[in-house]
Amino acid sequence: MTPPRISNADGRAAVLQVLAQQQMVEPVETTDRAATALAVRYLLQVFSEANPGHAVEVRVPPFGAVQAVEGPRHTRGTPANVVELSPLEWVLLATGKVTWTALAEEAKVSASGVRSDISELLPLAEW
Repeated sequence: MTPPRISNADGRAAVLQVLAQQQMVEPVETTDRAATALAVRYLLQVFSEANPGHAVEVRVPPFGAVQAVEGPRHTRGTPANVVELSPLEWVLLATGKVTWTALAEEAKVSASGVRSDISELLPLAEW
């Protein structure tokens, strides 16, 4: 079952809210969970629409996962190419607030498979 499409207005508002909360002095743990969930799902939606395919699975537990990027189709079991990161790290990466290299150096992104480096596909837009 395909999840309902998130509107650009709602998705962008959630992303901007999460980014604004990261600029505050308060700890990251105070970020609104509902806004974070919506922002993550919206950015996964945008990523999969911009990079159609099934070669790479991007996982952002507990909020979502998508298969995207052209290439060999994954049919069952664990996909050959998997990227996994935390919700906040995904929002920051997808919006260009942090780089793939920085996350990799800090071991904040897990990437397995020869096609799992999605750095050339990000950021998704100017924020």
